[in-house]
Amino acid sequence: MTTEAKKLSGLIAGLRKSLDGINKQRASTKLSGAEMGLLDERRNNLLLTIAALDDRLSAVQGLIDLGRPHVIRVH
Repeated sequence: MTTEAKKLSGLIAGLRKSLDGINKQRASTKLSGAEMGLLDERRNNLLLTIAALDDRLSAVQGLIDLGRPHVIRVH
């Protein structure tokens, strides 16, 4: 389970790096309204994905703290 936590942490870090790149692109004054809208949509999607993965990571870390051997899968 600690490998899942490490993978999630790495994925979240990569997504945050992408988010920083989008924020730098948005700072450009050469963007049209449509381009700005697309960047905003990508940024919002990344923020939602990061929040969901943060929740998942928190759950995994909570299970690790409880000493549970496996992640509980809910379908």
